Amino acid sequence: MKLTPQESTILELLRSDPLLDAAGLAERLATTKASVSVALSNLTRKGAILGRGYLVRPESAVVVVGGAVMDIKARSAAALAGATSNPGHVTTNAGGVGRNIAENLARLGTPTHLVAALGADAFGEDLLEHTRSAGVHLDHVVVGTRPTGTYLAVLDHEGDLSVAVSDMTATDSLTVGDLERVRVLVQHSELLVIDGNIPTDVSIWLLDTARASGVDVVLEPVSVVKAGRMAPVLSPERPVLAITPNIDELAALVGRDVPNSVAGITRAAAELHDRGVEHVWVRRGSRGSVLSSRGSDGARAGNRAAATVTTNDIIAADVVDVTGAGDSMTAGFVHAWLRDADAVRAAAYGQATAALTTESAHTVRPDLTDALVSERLNREGQS
Repeated sequence: MKLTPQESTILELLRSDPLLDAAGLAERLATTKASVSVALSNLTRKGAILGRGYLVRPESAVVVVGGAVMDIKARSAAALAGATSNPGHVTTNAGGVGRNIAENLARLGTPTHLVAALGADAFGEDLLEHTRSAGVHLDHVVVGTRPTGTYLAVLDHEGDLSVAVSDMTATDSLTVGDLERVRVLVQHSELLVIDGNIPTDVSIWLLDTARASGVDVVLEPVSVVKAGRMAPVLSPERPVLAITPNIDELAALVGRDVPNSVAGITRAAAELHDRGVEHVWVRRGSRGSVLSSRGSDGARAGNRAAATVTTNDIIAADVVDVTGAGDSMTAGFVHAWLRDADAVRAAAYGQATAALTTESAHTVRPDLTDALVSERLNREGQS
């Protein structure tokens, strides 16, 4: 939505004083009422003002709908021994895939709203305080009777995930009725991100709402189990801008084993292109990623070479903790995409964001900024 300088000024005045009429605006701007009336008409046509009374559309932002949980991470001091206690270190951090993506986006400088389910408990209060302090808008969080979700991860001495258990009953209980009040927010968002923790019927409702308003959607499958639950959602009738699985999640999305090779991934991605997905970006850990994009003519991506993005030059100097790396990759992709990067450059930006995240002990790196990611890309010649 492109606004003229006068339109932008009028919009700011209306945000601060919604009761201003055309005459009042003209007085503030030292211009004519007729000129202001034309600008107001244009703002209504562009969707910046919603109907009569100069109801100002919410500022353009990304809306993330997904899980918000408290992460409990245990890292062993030495190689893990099974079926026994292991010495190590235990920490708690704000987590949840949707929440992590939202915080990463806010720290990168993208205005972001989080829609998630929390309990009325201490963990919920801590999550709200931490997430709000990072700059995420939380006006549409759903607080219910079920406890705030928790995610327990056990990492080995090198920081790699060994096993994890999650309690997402609060998120599982979300209904379309709970989210009806965010319809306008979604309709006027810059982009919608949905994580795989959301119940299937809610995901379908969100996709239908976004499609009706021409809003792009990015899907993050979260896990193999959640990817399997997301698979039936994908349909040409519900187009998706991008989906960001790892190799195992990709297999769950297409319902078969997928060879971890560019050719194998590209063949599987072509099936998702046929089901309405524009870009399929598959994470491969230290082997980089493969990005497959549907042809601009609508042809299957299997009929053209997939764009291959590697992390050979965008890797972590010292891996401290891989938790949250995938969430930061998705956030980095969205942030770069909205700043007019093409899919390949957006993927490279996302990988640089993930590399920086793995160098931190935090699920979301607290000093993450657009400048920090850009510096990493520039250093590695990836800008």
